[in-house]
Amino acid sequence: MSVVISDEILQAAQISELELKREIAILLFQQKKLNLGKARELAGVPLLEFQQELANRGITVHDDVESFQAEIDDLKAWGDL
Repeated sequence: MSVVISDEILQAAQISELELKREIAILLFQQKKLNLGKARELAGVPLLEFQQELANRGITVHDDVESFQAEIDDLKAWGDL
């Protein structure tokens, strides 16, 4: 599935396509709709860069051991770890 957002909308929001993807990825991660690996993938940035952006915004990456282990398993599967 593809979502098309016009250049006019991006210009009105004063945001680039890459910035919008990052914002959506962070929002979905915060809402626990995407895990860390998938959110990073959507954002299109390296894992460390995504984690740094989360830290800059005061967003906790893991709030329990189970979610931490799930992230490790996903990152290994994607070759990010």
